[in-house]
Amino acid sequence: MMANPPHGGILKNLLARDEHISAQLREESHSLPDILLTERQLCDLELIMNGGFSPLEGFMNEKDYKSVVDSLRLVDGILFPIPVTLDLSHEDIVRLSIKPGARITLRDPRDDESLAIITIEDVYTPDRVKEAIQVFGADDPAHPSVAYLRNKVKDFYVGGKVQAIQAPTHFDYVALRYTPAELRSHFKKLAWRKVVAFQTRNPMHRAHRELTVRAARQRQANVLIHPVVGLTKPGDVDHYTRVRVYEAIMAKYPHGMGHLALLPLAMRMAGPREAVWHAIIRKNFGATHFIVGRDHAGPGKNSDGKDFYGPYDAQDLLTKYHDELQIEMVPFQQMTYLPSTNEYQPIDEVPKGVQTLDISGTELRKRLKTGTPIPDWFSYDEVVKTLRESYPPRDKQGFVLVLTGFFNSGKDTIAKALQVTLNQQGGRSVSLLLGEAVRQELSAELGYSKAERHQNLQRIAFVAAELARAGAAVIASPLAPHESSRAAARETVLQSGGAGGNFFLIHVATPLEYCEKTDRRGVYVKARSGEIKNFTGVSDPYETPERPDLVVDVTKQSVPEIVHSVILLLEASSLL
Repeated sequence: MMANPPHGGILKNLLARDEHISAQLREESHSLPDILLTERQLCDLELIMNGGFSPLEGFMNEKDYKSVVDSLRLVDGILFPIPVTLDLSHEDIVRLSIKPGARITLRDPRDDESLAIITIEDVYTPDRVKEAIQVFGADDPAHPSVAYLRNKVKDFYVGGKVQAIQAPTHFDYVALRYTPAELRSHFKKLAWRKVVAFQTRNPMHRAHRELTVRAARQRQANVLIHPVVGLTKPGDVDHYTRVRVYEAIMAKYPHGMGHLALLPLAMRMAGPREAVWHAIIRKNFGATHFIVGRDHAGPGKNSDGKDFYGPYDAQDLLTKYHDELQIEMVPFQQMTYLPSTNEYQPIDEVPKGVQTLDISGTELRKRLKTGTPIPDWFSYDEVVKTLRESYPPRDKQGFVLVLTGFFNSGKDTIAKALQVTLNQQGGRSVSLLLGEAVRQELSAELGYSKAERHQNLQRIAFVAAELARAGAAVIASPLAPHESSRAAARETVLQSGGAGGNFFLIHVATPLEYCEKTDRRGVYVKARSGEIKNFTGVSDPYETPERPDLVVDVTKQSVPEIVHSVILLLEASSLL
């Protein structure tokens, strides 16, 4: 028996199909209007072109999209649970004259290379609320893909088949990136008849190794570790760190049992539907078995603090479609450690009263962040060492302090005093982003409307996150009068700051009357006379922070006292 047949019977390897015309397609692409893909569209296109999404040959048209949303099937009846769509704005549609029959070049956002040409079949407006409810189970922004649908996805979808010019170029882990055709030929070369695929977006530890080895032995199969390196859930461990972990753990498998390959998938975290999708993708890559665990591809808690999906919903849906999928599901129970025998067992096979040990993902992240020991029964030294390189101890991590308040509230003075104090303590570089200095250097062309203030604060947050990721202490003192802009700045630092994504908002709550009374430069006088427009506290509102990490006031505390309270805040967070 050979590798599993692809979903729908034929591997839609568009790269191979179009290779003989790729030169003329490339030539044509230069004269066509073009679309710069988003990161998610790029992942989707790569898997459309290499056959990972077989039987798709392009982005879904309206009929297929509606059918998939309603019934998990393409119009021709083939099972396909997730809509794969190309979203564009109204401006794009008009600017590029996009209509049925038009041919458009699809470009890689990283290097501008033309990757494919799409022939437009239709332009349609999706029902995004319905898509959220049907595909993700609820129109709840606590779900990362629903938040993505609401905030990032453009108003129109365009459907159409694509012709492949070339695959996207990758510069990382090139030897581990296999197309379905390449992986199938690898299995054939090694005479692997049965292949158990393991999907993951997290680092792997001893329990995962025990589980996959057990699954393979029970089925006399080999193991494909097939982690996602496209878009995962915000806040996940970055893929560079994870791949180093996977490489370390592969050495722990019995010789010749396992193989590591990377999957450039943009996950949707759609739970049960996602599990069916993952099974279809692995089947296209040649796997015969697919491991599905508790809450497979679940995004965590909804807005009410409950899990989005039941623990075994994914296994149930795969069981329902078992005959059509033609890939064996390997349901797995959680593995737990038994100290008495120094082994891992499925949780449901452990006799009553026998002691077990576990470390949750949250607990592990906490231990990494705080530098607490991680026992060798839980993970391998090589894995822990790799993770620790990406999670430096707390006192080596960067952080961002944002001081917000009225003009002349003392925030700049406090910021300068903090810089001196942190420099004296040593151990980190300290960067100071004073409001007016940033205005001159980064945002000289911006005015003071709400939108321009927002843009200025986002630039500060971007720079702060980059510095903090490199381990710096960053002190910023913008006015930052709007709650929504401050929340967006916090989000930027948390998402982009890596291990330095430690954000503290300090409200310098010095009263307006005092700020005005002690203003030696006469700025408030000019604002009152109408000479300066959009002035916070005079002609523009200041929104008091709802949940600052610290509130200080120079009319009640001296600057040294305030600095001391900030230092105490950082010490309480183990950053100093």
